Amino acid sequence: MSDELYPAARVAAAAAAAERAGLDALLLTPGPDLRYVSGYDAHALERLTCLVVPASGSGDPFLVVPRLEVPAAEASPAGKLGIEIIGWEETDDPYALVAGRLGAPAEVGLADRMWALMVLRFAAALPGARQRLASTALSPLRSVKSPAEVAALRAAGRAIDRVHERVPQWLRAGRTEEQVAADISDAILAEGHATVDFAIVASGPNAASPHHTASDRVLHDGDVVVVDIGGTMPSGYCSDCTRTYAIGGPPPEFAAYYEVLRRAQEAACDAVRPGVTAESIDAAAREPITAAGYGKDFVHRTGHGIGLETHEDPYIVAGNTEPLRPGHAFSVEPGIYPGAHGARIEDIVVVTDTGCERLNTITRELVVVPA
Repeated sequence: MSDELYPAARVAAAAAAAERAGLDALLLTPGPDLRYVSGYDAHALERLTCLVVPASGSGDPFLVVPRLEVPAAEASPAGKLGIEIIGWEETDDPYALVAGRLGAPAEVGLADRMWALMVLRFAAALPGARQRLASTALSPLRSVKSPAEVAALRAAGRAIDRVHERVPQWLRAGRTEEQVAADISDAILAEGHATVDFAIVASGPNAASPHHTASDRVLHDGDVVVVDIGGTMPSGYCSDCTRTYAIGGPPPEFAAYYEVLRRAQEAACDAVRPGVTAESIDAAAREPITAAGYGKDFVHRTGHGIGLETHEDPYIVAGNTEPLRPGHAFSVEPGIYPGAHGARIEDIVVVTDTGCERLNTITRELVVVPA
């Protein structure tokens, strides 16, 4: 599976993308950019690990790692790429090592998640090089998923769906949000994730805060509860899915706007197909919500790309005129947050040749659980 998810051809594709972007080289430190290109899920340390990918025709790629990390690098998918792995000693200057091999580049692309201390060290080691973001080159590659990547996202979606299927058993009056979030976190791992990235359990007025952190608030009969959960699978690919629940009978005014939200999310998913713009999907979700009088209560973009990061390109928001392409994967998650409560419905979708595939398939109807 790792060979399909992280094929050897990625390095050459990254070099070609760097050339198209006008970059002389990519400098990729631990994080999703490095893992995407090489498959190496390196530890983020103060010691420099950096995959250097010169633009096509400008030299061979090489991986600089602390000497103590050489065995891990060689055992990772990067060890099968045929690129040189250079271990540096504790008293070496790895930045000078990279600079000496690169010569005098005019522009370099730095991994988007590179630590500031490394950015500054590279600036000192390559004083004549303009620093730009590696995503200038890599985002067009990363945002269009291969069949293997779609399969990994599909597996992540099924795993998080299995957690949502179990959520009603934990939502009971008298329990706290923190207690429910702890049960959910255990289930995320039990259902196959390597890590829990977030477990939002937002009840009552907290449901009107889209990124609420689970608190000691006690659940009550009549509460609406927004549950937004996700994690990272061993493959490196992420899940993210939101459903809204009600304990006992929800407030009378809630049912009206929840139905508006459900129709808006359906309309946005139905609008997904190749060639339409990212912002048109945002508009498709926003139009019925605004028409029903809840426009001011939809306070965030409709979606975000997903892959090796929970949030990545493409972003489904007004102003993004990028045409959608088969393989684009992103969330469709409109929300309505009047204040006393709130609701959100989120699925991950992948653009197909004719429309889209939803990677989350559990019910989008309001799930009412006994108090």
